[in-house]
Amino acid sequence: NILFICGGAFAGLEEIVEARVGVRQMGFGASIQSRKEKLIWEYLKDVQPEDLLKFGMIPEFVGRLPVLAPLHELDIDALVDILTRPRNALVKQYQKLFEMDGVKLKFTKGALKAAARKAQDLKSGARGLRAVLENSMLDIMFDIPSQDNVKEVMINEDVIENSAAPITVYAKEAAGAERA
Repeated sequence: NILFICGGAFAGLEEIVEARVGVRQMGFGASIQSRKEKLIWEYLKDVQPEDLLKFGMIPEFVGRLPVLAPLHELDIDALVDILTRPRNALVKQYQKLFEMDGVKLKFTKGALKAAARKAQDLKSGARGLRAVLENSMLDIMFDIPSQDNVKEVMINEDVIENSAAPITVYAKEAAGAERA
């Protein structure tokens, strides 16, 4: 006995289901509700094996999926939780990398939400989070170890959205701030 569980974003599958279900876009029988108002999962709850075939899966594979149970799309808060809550969360992984160089890495709530929004725009579910953070952190990860006396790096919304430089606190600044 083998149990197959297939998870993923399956972007575009809702359009195949919508075409099969026969939602009219114009004419006397047209639905007044706009497509944007009807959420993707409302279409996906009607997914059938034939939709998976049209999506591009091979029949031998689809035949091994007797039960289809679509899940709701991840919202911003769920994506932020994925970034921060698990034991091996992406944010914690980056913090450990920076910690090896003696640097404390912090993310603002705005940065985490910006990363979640960008990942949502990619339509690849939680997998998009790694791509977003990797693109935002790549230069920072190479620049910080070569700088002297960096004590703390703060990633804010501007770093994620506009590739701005992070806020960097140097050991001398931190010592001066503690004395004041």
